[in-house]
Amino acid sequence: MSDTLAVYNARAQDYAERTKNLQEWPDFDALCARLPAPAHVLDLGCGPGHYAARFVQAGHSVEAVDGSAEMVALAAKRPGVNARQALFHQIDGVALYDAIWANFSLLHAPRADFPGHLSRLHRALKPGGWLHLGMKLGIGEGPDSIGRFYSYYTEAQLDEHLTRAGFAPVSRRLSEGPGMDGTPSRFICLLAQGIPNDTPKG
Repeated sequence: MSDTLAVYNARAQDYAERTKNLQEWPDFDALCARLPAPAHVLDLGCGPGHYAARFVQAGHSVEAVDGSAEMVALAAKRPGVNARQALFHQIDGVALYDAIWANFSLLHAPRADFPGHLSRLHRALKPGGWLHLGMKLGIGEGPDSIGRFYSYYTEAQLDEHLTRAGFAPVSRRLSEGPGMDGTPSRFICLLAQGIPNDTPKG
């Protein structure tokens, strides 16, 4: 993870420019349509704060976290955004959030750590809360051409991980496009609801 954070720290402004016209607005709108007004949202891996700012504009309170100090500094400049530096394993709240927006952030976690991160997110959500999960599709794990670590999953594997962590996937969108390294990749955006722990999972 340290090499990945070094890349984002060094290229934070470039990343902000490249992602200012993002493609996940349909997924953002689909999540917001299910939220109470106002909602408390965790933007996990907030980057430069594009989505965090939009949550604030929609009338929600947002806690934006990122492992990159430079990304946090950019996000914190946005009006109404509470941004702090934190890693995935440091999300330790219980029943705090109506929704968690994890948009292409958890794909940087090693595969061995992924189940634990999802369990922490489930615990941090209020009962029946919502998770948006954006991930690249594929197999294996390792660095990309500019040194960022990635873990890849198939659609079926993501469904299985979410179900085991206590989530019920309700919708998905598959697409493809280039990342910051310029390499085209297939990706998926999943919307899942957290099942309360006392509710049978199927």
